[in-house]
Amino acid sequence: MTAPTAPARTRTFVQALTEALEVTMAEDENVYLLGEDIGKMGGDFGVTRGLFEKYGAERVRDTPLSEAAIIGTAVGSAMVGMRPVAEIMFADFLGECYDQLVNNAAKLHYMFDGQFKAPIVVRTACGGGFGGGPHHSQSVEGWFLNVPGLVIVGPATPADAKGLLVASIEDDNPVLFLEHKALYRVKGSVPEGKYTVPLRQAAVARPGRDLTIVAYLKMTHEALAAAEVLAKEGIEAEVIDLRTLRPWDTDTVLGSVRRTGRAVVASEAPRMGGLGADVSATIAEECWADLKAPVGRVGALDTPIPFSLVLEKLILPGKDQIVQAARQVLGVRPAA
Repeated sequence: MTAPTAPARTRTFVQALTEALEVTMAEDENVYLLGEDIGKMGGDFGVTRGLFEKYGAERVRDTPLSEAAIIGTAVGSAMVGMRPVAEIMFADFLGECYDQLVNNAAKLHYMFDGQFKAPIVVRTACGGGFGGGPHHSQSVEGWFLNVPGLVIVGPATPADAKGLLVASIEDDNPVLFLEHKALYRVKGSVPEGKYTVPLRQAAVARPGRDLTIVAYLKMTHEALAAAEVLAKEGIEAEVIDLRTLRPWDTDTVLGSVRRTGRAVVASEAPRMGGLGADVSATIAEECWADLKAPVGRVGALDTPIPFSLVLEKLILPGKDQIVQAARQVLGVRPAA
C-alpha cells in the first residue's frame, strides 16, 4: 500500500469513491467518466456528485441509456490513450454490455499483440438485501470469473474503496469494480490525498488461530461479526478479505489455511459456479495435507432474489450461516 501523505478522517464508502475519482482526474487529464446520470445528477448513488461542476461535460459525460454504448465507447477511447471510468448503474445490467467487456476489453491486449491496452474501469453496484428484486440485487462476479484478461475488484471498507479504485484506474488492464450497495453508507477512516491499495492482494481483516474464514464485499463484515460470536465461545477465527476477486490472492489464503488447518469460504452469490467454489476447490487441492476437516462453504440459495424482504433474508447468507459452518468445520455443537 502506498503510504498516505496526510492523516485519516471518517468518510462514507461513497465519499471515499468520490475522492478516488477526484484525485485521479486532477492528476491525469486522460481520466474521464461516463455513464447514465453521472453529470449534474451525480450518479444514482451520488458517487460522482460535484465532479461535473469541477471538470465539466467533456470529462464527466452523461450517456444514453445503453450499457453497450457506454462500454463500447470506453474500449475505443482506451485504445487511443484515454483512461475511462464507466459507471453501469446496476451490476445486473452488465449483461447488456457483456460482449464489449468479455470479447473486446478483456482480449484487446492479447489480440493486438500488445499494440493496444485497455485501461478501463467499470464501476457498478451489486448485491442484495434491500428489496430490489431479481433484476437489481444480484452478485455477478461469477459471470466474469472465467474470462482471462479481466480483473475483478470488490472492496469492503471505505479506505480500501478509495485505494483500490485509484489503483484500478492506474492499472493497464480492464477492471470490473464491484460496489456492494449495502456498503455505500458504511463509515471508516480514510486517508486524505492520493494513495493506492495494491490489486491482487488480500487483507487479514482479523487475525486468528483456529480456522480461516475467507470472504469479500459485504460478506467480509458478516464474517467479522461471526468471528465476534465465535470468540465468545473461545474460537479465534482469522478473517481474510479477498479485495481482488480475480485473480484472487492464493498466497495469503493458503498460508492462513495451512496455519489454522480449517477453512470456511463465504460468498453472497449462489454456491454453484461462483468464487466460493473456486476458492474452496483450490484450498482442498493445495492444502490437502494440512486440512483437519473439509472446507465449509456458505452461499445464497439457488433461486432468483425476491422482492419480499422476508424471503430475501431467507435466501441470502449472513453471520449466522458463517457461524454454523465454522462450528461444523470445528466439530463444535452449538450452545444449548
